[in-house]
Amino acid sequence: MSIYHNIIQSKKNNKKLLAILLDPDKINWQNLNQLISKINQSPATHIFIGGSQVFSNKIDELISEIKQNCYLPILLFPGNPSQISNEADGILFLSLISGRNPDFLIEHQVKAAPILKKSNLEIIPTGYILIDGNSETAVAKISKTTPMPIDNPELILATAQAGEMLGKKLIYLEAGSGAKNAVPVEIIKLISQNIEIPLIVGGGIVTLDGIKKAYEAGAAIVVIGTAFENDINFFNHD
Repeated sequence: MSIYHNIIQSKKNNKKLLAILLDPDKINWQNLNQLISKINQSPATHIFIGGSQVFSNKIDELISEIKQNCYLPILLFPGNPSQISNEADGILFLSLISGRNPDFLIEHQVKAAPILKKSNLEIIPTGYILIDGNSETAVAKISKTTPMPIDNPELILATAQAGEMLGKKLIYLEAGSGAKNAVPVEIIKLISQNIEIPLIVGGGIVTLDGIKKAYEAGAAIVVIGTAFENDINFFNHD
């Protein structure tokens, strides 16, 4: 069964999914086995690998190491084509549809296409929408795009619906890594109720209650990155 088919089935059955996002630049290699062990003990269903700007040249090695002791599907979450690895199971083929920078709308994708064509990666077209999380995030800086203001939910919804109409298979609402505020539940609810495809929500979620609220609002997949990076016992707290 493909990763995407599994996501669709989970959405139909109201089974909520959880992705742990690992930034290769922030990996402590000496503690990697402990990190993998904590992922295995967590409720995670997927691992995302990547970041807005990754300098590490050890992405292949990282994924190989994880796969030796962890059987969760690994999806690339790339900021640019240099982050593509054939060791992964699939890739979120991102288009930053909230911005108007052509590099992140189509240019990086054009450069990546020949590489992906030769790979065995499952390619999942994803409409990526950056939401204002009340702090300038790496993705906003690097993509030189302005996050969508939360006081204009109709525009966010129209953007998500346009992404769906363009054939995206997932919509990803992102407040940005380390954002002060997560995507508001009202916006998650509005989008989830008005698109048919699964909704991913990430950025600024720092508590188990934050995950629960995102699920209740309609997120099919919640992504945890910084909170788990900062505390690998994150899922052990009450």
